[in-house]
Amino acid sequence: MTDPEPEFGDWSSLHGDASPTGIVGAWLRFVYMVARPLVRLGVSPNAVTLAGLVLGVGALWPAGAGSRWPLLAAALIGVSALLDGLDGAVAVLSDKVTELGRRLDHVCDRTTEVGFAVCLWLAGGLLPWSLAGALLALIHEGVRSWARSRGVTSIGVVTVSERPTRVLVSAMFVLAAGVYPESAADWATMGGIVLTGAGLLGLGQLILAMRRAFSE
Repeated sequence: MTDPEPEFGDWSSLHGDASPTGIVGAWLRFVYMVARPLVRLGVSPNAVTLAGLVLGVGALWPAGAGSRWPLLAAALIGVSALLDGLDGAVAVLSDKVTELGRRLDHVCDRTTEVGFAVCLWLAGGLLPWSLAGALLALIHEGVRSWARSRGVTSIGVVTVSERPTRVLVSAMFVLAAGVYPESAADWATMGGIVLTGAGLLGLGQLILAMRRAFSE
């Protein structure tokens, strides 16, 4: 096989044949490196998915507990995101990709993404920005799914607001709220603003790519 990273094909096929580059590509390389030992241990991809959901939802309490507790929330967000990436990598590497696994992963992804945005609000951020960030994430993934359902299999774009970026923004600003509790509200609000801004830019990129795909 001439492709140096053939396992990335599954991710690309789920994202309109987009080539994983930049932060997304680096993230995928790390995830597949960590996934290989789990495959050798026989860990189920669905178990990894559910563990990610539990940790992601578990970040809500420390995010709103004040003082330094958001540090724990940021750590839980990071580990949850890692597990989310690992479930797909484990499924691909162990040849256990199933429709049930895809659906479970989709539901857990959307649930935790809303939860991460809510963490910014619980950490002291303004609610409208957190809601906007969460809503744009859902719209972004919904538009991509809608395009695939209409037979568009080659959108070919990795936007600035793919899931790794959304997770990174949420974790970074929740972390900042824990490091600087006296200005936690400012950091959390800024996180919501960045999440919303990236969401708008990413959605614009996706819509433009879809227009090109439909016109071909």
